[in-house]
Amino acid sequence: MTATETERPLTIGALALQGDFREHLRAMERLGARTREVRLPRDLDGLDGLIIPGGESTVMGKLMVAYDLVQPIRDLIARGFPVWGTCAGLILLARETDNALAGQPLLAAMDVRVCRNAFGAQRESFEAEISVPALGDEPYHAVFIRAPIVERAGPGVEVLARIETGLFGAPGDIVAVRQGSLLGTAFHPEVTDDPRFHAYFLDIARMATAAVRADAALS
Repeated sequence: MTATETERPLTIGALALQGDFREHLRAMERLGARTREVRLPRDLDGLDGLIIPGGESTVMGKLMVAYDLVQPIRDLIARGFPVWGTCAGLILLARETDNALAGQPLLAAMDVRVCRNAFGAQRESFEAEISVPALGDEPYHAVFIRAPIVERAGPGVEVLARIETGLFGAPGDIVAVRQGSLLGTAFHPEVTDDPRFHAYFLDIARMATAAVRADAALS
């Protein structure tokens, strides 16, 4: 299903305080979505979904506090609003991290524990073919840049993808998760030409929007 099959194009925002938000917005535009850079709470109004991009999670978290974005995003998530965190964004969505600096805010929305910089420094960045059944049979080419890993996922979290690294043992380390309308990836889909993860998030946003409309019709 594409955005043209809905009553109106979905509007997807990307947190534009730091990191590679422009690449995400371009990917969404290629899929027919409207996009918006989000820097202030008012920028969240009317969105159908939000992407928290890769970048520096500590810097991004402090800027979210400075621009009064933490609580508004938490409030949206509590109402079922779709949010996708990639790399640093996954860290910020997590309920717990292994080595978060004192005072760094987390949205604490996903029931996961994340290990930051699990593969080491920038020079240890790498690419790998991973299996993501939710996207189909074709392997997904994932780009890991100072990537985290999901060390633990709670019972309500769906594991979408794993990678065989040996860091945390069999059956492979978790690198993509979903919890309701929340999506998290340890890698960077925005730097590839494969649109499947962006299309997958659009489907999540489309379902959430339809549910809101159905509730409104019944009230």
